[in-house]
Amino acid sequence: MKNLLALTLSLIAVAPLAAQAPAPKDGPTPAGWKYVEDRSTSASDPDGPGSIKITSAGSGYHILTPTAAVFWNPANTATGNYTLKARVTINERSGHVNFYGLVFGGKDLGTPTQSYNYFLVAQDNPPGAQFGAPQPLGSFLIKKMSGTTATPVFQLPGASGRSGTVAHAVIKVPDANGKATNDLEVRVQATKVDFVINGTIVHTAPREGLVTDGIWGIRSNHLLNINVDGLSVTKQ
Repeated sequence: MKNLLALTLSLIAVAPLAAQAPAPKDGPTPAGWKYVEDRSTSASDPDGPGSIKITSAGSGYHILTPTAAVFWNPANTATGNYTLKARVTINERSGHVNFYGLVFGGKDLGTPTQSYNYFLVAQDNPPGAQFGAPQPLGSFLIKKMSGTTATPVFQLPGASGRSGTVAHAVIKVPDANGKATNDLEVRVQATKVDFVINGTIVHTAPREGLVTDGIWGIRSNHLLNINVDGLSVTKQ
């Protein structure tokens, strides 16, 4: 009887632990996906150790980029009028400002003649912010990559210096746990393209002169740990 009572009590004691669902684990590399790295050439801003990874995570992807990289599936192309969107979460603070977000209008990715446009956001979160200093605004940029050379697609109002970044209050910056989630959209229309963050149009540009047909995917700069959900294209 005593042994039965002890066994019953032990089962009651462990029941709450058994009821806790385990943290979701990353799945395999998603079928068909490729990546091309973009190594740092700056001695003062080197890449981190480890390997670039993209794995399935729920209905989306978990991406680790010690080295900057672009991720895509050759089957994912868009033409005409469409909306490309994704919810992107930075899981922990990077040591300095690093950008992540959407790629569109891609061609020959992973080759010397590659080209693509990208629409990215960044944390803009220096170490002082976590110790009570005022939190800077997040920022975004829109650029084109030709081969290994990045250039502004157009002049953004309020862009800072050579980097071409624009601060904006609508961008969510890392919380006390280092996480931030932002919804990004590129809305390609008949005569214009809207760039949207968290439901707010942050820039509108003429479609003429901007290559929008092509492969779409994700870019993540170095030293980042992000999740991407809802990555999709909807025809307009």
